Amino acid sequence: MAKRSQKMDDKQPMFFSSFNYKLIGLAILLIISGFTAMYLENEVDGIVSLYISPIVIMAGYVLVIFAIMKHDRGNDPEIKTQAE
Repeated sequence: MAKRSQKMDDKQPMFFSSFNYKLIGLAILLIISGFTAMYLENEVDGIVSLYISPIVIMAGYVLVIFAIMKHDRGNDPEIKTQAE
């Protein structure tokens, strides 16, 4: 049988932290709720579909970009090993 070259203890850390995944989930929820509110009002000149929904959708997209770009430097193992 073939042996694995990596040990089970040498796991790669997750690319994002749990905080990043929570932010991405919240952003996806904002985007879906914005499109849903725009669909439910179903008017071209409505207040929700003209003003509120686009702001909620853009906030969701900005939050996705922020969650992807956010990097927690305090828990980075590479920085700790380089400092030592």
